[in-house]
Amino acid sequence: MPRQLGELEDAVMTRVWQWNRPVTVREVLEDLQQERSIAYTTVMTVMDNLHQKGWVRREVDGRAYRYTAVSTRAAYSAALMNEAWSKSDNPAAALVAFFGMMSSEQREALQAAVHIVQGDEGAEGGTPAGR
Repeated sequence: MPRQLGELEDAVMTRVWQWNRPVTVREVLEDLQQERSIAYTTVMTVMDNLHQKGWVRREVDGRAYRYTAVSTRAAYSAALMNEAWSKSDNPAAALVAFFGMMSSEQREALQAAVHIVQGDEGAEGGTPAGR
């Protein structure tokens, strides 16, 4: 089970996930520098750590690496939710409390997801890919 990403790890992974292509440290650095002062070596260390933790794979490209996400942000979020839920001493109560915190848009997304998982082809939001 993956642990929650730190703030800088999340900022880096957000870019890797959004761009959905192999990225270099330099590309991530330049984008991060639009919102904060950060050194190349800091970004390089974070990306190396993410590689060591299994979040990204990397391939040599000249004198640099190109990094690609191993999984999606959706899978990461789902794993965090599953871990939190599994630690509850009363999972049903935890779900009720969680649902109570949801916006109406989030509840609609949840209902669409349940329909997809149950195989309801007429559900709003479509059917799973490959069906």
